[in-house]
Amino acid sequence: MNVMMQNWVAIGSLNDIPRRGARCVKNGGMTIAVFRTADDKIYALEDKCPHRNGPLSQGIVHDGCVTCPLHNWVISLETGKAQGADEGEAAMFPVRLDGDTVMLAIGMS
Repeated sequence: MNVMMQNWVAIGSLNDIPRRGARCVKNGGMTIAVFRTADDKIYALEDKCPHRNGPLSQGIVHDGCVTCPLHNWVISLETGKAQGADEGEAAMFPVRLDGDTVMLAIGMS
């Protein structure tokens, strides 16, 4: 049986991420965008729009979503799913605050 465990990794301070912005971390060959909303909620998605792989980290964060800078697809930060008539989703990663430290869960087998 293959059980997926979570390995929580400290990736920096909440203040390292601008409000309504993102910072990226590498996990092997993947880039993960960690977003901060205007009300200091944090979310983590693969830095790849499901439409044409645009860099979500460079998009506009608004209303619990990020708008891809390439073709304006709107992606929910909470679910990773495209909004409106668009279909697809970005991979999500568990993220939490431990005090002021941002903790990202990286899966490991």
